[in-house]
Amino acid sequence: MQLSGPEILRQMNLNNPHNPGEYGRPNIIIKPFDERCLGSNSYDLHLSPKFKVYKDTIPNGMRLYIPYESGKKYSMRDWFIGTELDKMRNYFLYQHHDPEYDFRNPKFLIDPTKEKETIDFEIPETGAILNPQFGYLASTVEYTETYNLFPYIDGKSSIGRNFILNHHTAGRGDDGFCGTWTLEIRVLHPTVVYPYMRIGQIYYDEFRGEQKQYNKNSASHYNGQNGPTPAAPVAIDSFIKDLVEKQR
Repeated sequence: MQLSGPEILRQMNLNNPHNPGEYGRPNIIIKPFDERCLGSNSYDLHLSPKFKVYKDTIPNGMRLYIPYESGKKYSMRDWFIGTELDKMRNYFLYQHHDPEYDFRNPKFLIDPTKEKETIDFEIPETGAILNPQFGYLASTVEYTETYNLFPYIDGKSSIGRNFILNHHTAGRGDDGFCGTWTLEIRVLHPTVVYPYMRIGQIYYDEFRGEQKQYNKNSASHYNGQNGPTPAAPVAIDSFIKDLVEKQR
């Protein structure tokens, strides 16, 4: 059963002595918190200015984002860095599907089982235009802790109606998760985003059964994460293959 807004607030002010800490702590912690962001059954989360992209997915000479200036007219050349001559040359290659700018080129592959080098940057307060061809790792401003409840995040309807995807299947949290929430952001069109804009909502569900809290699970990868966190290498479980073979 999903918690209402007033119940979220009650759980934030209800100290549970069974939770971690010398004197326990509430079942829900949200920092920073402002009651103006509390909805009927959720709390609004905000976009941190810190971003990451996987280095190997970005063609040489391309911007990670375009600093936004209200009223300015933009063109495809603005996606490229360097002198005007460099921009024109790179845009010409891009137009003619040069492999260096073709995102289908295996040069830009992602291997989920390997660690990845990232490029870190911060978007300006005046806004940043994101590229529909890139995947961005961002994070919530809010740090949360959740105990004895099931937390999950999703996009606000206004975010969805601007065709901003703020997570890829990774909107579910765990009982015992502590940290900021990493967001996997994609946009359908070149889209301006701003630091501290409302980017999503956090919800809480009750659950049944014996607890196996995230912060006590040795297999947990992301507890205590702060800021956008790259993917941990995805395990290839050979024991599953062995089980399949045994079932034949």
